Amino acid sequence: MKLYFTRHGESEANIRMIISNRDLPHPLTERGRLQAAALAEELRGRPINRIYASPIPRAKETAQILSDALKVPLELADALREPDCGILEGRSDQAAWAEHDSWKQNWVLGHDLDRRLEGGESYNDVRKRFVSFVGKLVRQYGKSEAEFLLVTHGAAMLIGLPAILSNADQQSIVEAGLGHTSLFTAEVQDGKLVWLRNMPS
Repeated sequence: MKLYFTRHGESEANIRMIISNRDLPHPLTERGRLQAAALAEELRGRPINRIYASPIPRAKETAQILSDALKVPLELADALREPDCGILEGRSDQAAWAEHDSWKQNWVLGHDLDRRLEGGESYNDVRKRFVSFVGKLVRQYGKSEAEFLLVTHGAAMLIGLPAILSNADQQSIVEAGLGHTSLFTAEVQDGKLVWLRNMPS
């Protein structure tokens, strides 16, 4: 089994600096749509069986572009959502971003992994749902030739990928880059999910 993980294309929330990790109507920018189309061309010809995507609008729209271009069925998966930022959702002010970045820095350092903003999720909440979803795919399809594309978010990938890839940690994921429509390819080898670092990114 092979899995492709990608971040959504650039969205209005990104360029307007709005914390938007729920269902606020922030679609892809024109650049974001072009990024998704370019990724579709990169993946064209690969035998992808299904696309799974976060239901947050920017990921859903990215996945729909990929689905249409590649003629592959699309299924939404809550497990691939960005971390819910609770009371900071919808805000773009400096104080909100300072608090957001403080939490993110703590998580990168391995601190406060069970703490959450009011109404939001903790690091471990996100990790648990991400790992559970991918683990289910591995158990069900790990010994097959199935290939799946997962369209998710930068923070979700930073939290989730080191927990499921046998040869990756947070630093290596950061160094590889988590830009819009960046691609991480992994394959099940001897029962473990291995990051194929030499695949195109």
